[in-house]
Amino acid sequence: MSCKSLKILTLLFLLLSVAKTGFAQSRTNDGKILVGAVIEGRDTIPMLFLDEVEKIAAMPKHIAKKRAAHNRLRYNIYKVYPYAVIAADVLKDVDVNLAKLENNKKARRQYLNTVEKELNKRFKGELEDLTISQGQVLVKLIDRQTGKNCFNIIRELKGGFSAVVWQSVALLFSNSLKREYDGQGADREMELIVAELEASNYHKYQYRMQQQRIGSN
Repeated sequence: MSCKSLKILTLLFLLLSVAKTGFAQSRTNDGKILVGAVIEGRDTIPMLFLDEVEKIAAMPKHIAKKRAAHNRLRYNIYKVYPYAVIAADVLKDVDVNLAKLENNKKARRQYLNTVEKELNKRFKGELEDLTISQGQVLVKLIDRQTGKNCFNIIRELKGGFSAVVWQSVALLFSNSLKREYDGQGADREMELIVAELEASNYHKYQYRMQQQRIGSN
């Protein structure tokens, strides 16, 4: 078989494959497929009109890098946002209960110890598995949800010395408990992603799943 004949048979096979999947309505009563053809000399070559395909140049590296960074940020926000929501709810309850125990230092200390143990039991393992960048995002989102940075929260609940200790530990992991959220400035991109997340009620789903999982433990 000549090279030309081989090429024609290959083209015929490809065209018939396309016709079988995309043009089944062109079959005759005896099951044959009707297609157009071009006659060249003694050869009849099947012909089909295919949709146009647009070839786009590769994305510039600086744009690809920026998109990859955005996708990582989006992933991290979706992962840790449920924890920020839970932290805000817990802090709200803690503030209410501490107000009731304002004049009883011993009861306040016992209550805070109980809350701390419960939170460690629920979330310590999961939070320890977060990456450094996810931890940085979580610190900012907690500030967004509560209006208080993590350093001030610890200082209010555990005392100034404890806050300084935790801040020192955080700095070892390239993080800072004093990070504050600036949704209109430096954290504008984060704010847009959070707005997208909240619009889809994703965090409510994650929160319910988190609560269900906690209840089953």
